Amino acid sequence: MTSTPANSASDQGSSPSSTPPQRVNRVSGLLPADPVLRRAALLTVLNSLGNGLYFPLGVLYFTRIVGLDATSVGLGLTFAGLTGVAAGVPAGRAADRWGARRVASLLWGGTGVATAAYVLVHSYAGFLAAVVCATGLQMASRGVQGALYADVLPAAGRVEARAYLRMVTNVGMAMGGLLGAVALQLDTRNAYVTVILLNALSFAGPALLIPGLPLAPHAVDRAPLAADAPAADRWRAVRDLPFLAVTVLNAVLVVQYTLSEVGLPLWIVERTEAPRWTAALLMIVNCVLVALLQVRVARRASQVPSAVRAMGLSGLLLAAACAVYAVSAGLSPVWAVLALTVGAVVHVLAEVLSAAGGWTLGYELADARAHGVYQGVFGAGMSAGMMAGPALVTVTAVRHGALGWGVLGVLFAAAGLAVGPAVRWAERDGWRGEARHSG
Repeated sequence: MTSTPANSASDQGSSPSSTPPQRVNRVSGLLPADPVLRRAALLTVLNSLGNGLYFPLGVLYFTRIVGLDATSVGLGLTFAGLTGVAAGVPAGRAADRWGARRVASLLWGGTGVATAAYVLVHSYAGFLAAVVCATGLQMASRGVQGALYADVLPAAGRVEARAYLRMVTNVGMAMGGLLGAVALQLDTRNAYVTVILLNALSFAGPALLIPGLPLAPHAVDRAPLAADAPAADRWRAVRDLPFLAVTVLNAVLVVQYTLSEVGLPLWIVERTEAPRWTAALLMIVNCVLVALLQVRVARRASQVPSAVRAMGLSGLLLAAACAVYAVSAGLSPVWAVLALTVGAVVHVLAEVLSAAGGWTLGYELADARAHGVYQGVFGAGMSAGMMAGPALVTVTAVRHGALGWGVLGVLFAAAGLAVGPAVRWAERDGWRGEARHSG
């Protein structure tokens, strides 16, 4: 690996003088007009299919097939998650220095290799080595993907494009989950191993295609600025207190994802009269509504003021969803299912709002000359929120019922409403507008 700066001509593939006309992102129907976004969607759907296959049975493979203790597996996954959070910012710096496309390709390829190594695990030491590598690399890639999208997607339609890719992710995950259910039903080592290898290919395959994504003109034009940025500016994100405040508030709102994945299934089984299949129903409701709404919502939250409003409304809607979920505990099975479904619909509205608002703020408050580090910090915050989520939701809502749901609701509402003051604090820094304008 050379010491070429992140956005040098060697990584851009062209010089500023050969910059092509500015692309305009248009997302309509199933396929976007932008060919680069179509290629990004192909990468996304391949990867999400593999993830959807693996997620329902990953832990079961290590407990039922390998024979590891469930608690030990949980601790190993937590340690791997911490590794991934810690790796986010250095990975972002690497993206700034050597190019987001190159680093993203290496991280995805490495994740594929480490994931394939799961089939060789026969001991706890082997499990730790494989899961730390796979999870650490995958989580570290979160911020690098943000920097990658900043480089290859037109700035004017970047948030809408990310919304489209999230819709594609949900569809791919849902399709993969259906196929994963077949492997769960078979419940054999061969079925689990097949799923693991397919998931590994879902990382390694797209990794080969990432370097071929052409850069957007604005990424080529800012190459000299990025190369000449003072050393202090390259690491500005780690001491940018307003940006860190927005990152933390967004991380609190990100807890809502583990609320859906962990908290609600436990709540339904342990504290309500609703049938167990309600958890699957709510997952389907979530996937369908995200696919229908995310792009539309993103179009209305693509500027800083509208993103701030989206984040504030998201916090309030999450608080309302928590209240509805709490009510479901004292209802008959039919009414409990209805209440949980209503709560899930409100929850999805909050989810698409916070996702769109977070993308916009993560880009618009960043220094365009150091997108890798900034997106690394923002991605690390999201990873931390998702890591803390299961324990937080279990300790509050699942253990303490209505009181716990109330605590979660207040936390979400406070975080959403605090985004406004944090963004106003950030915008008082004069350099931010200049750096954003240069990118």
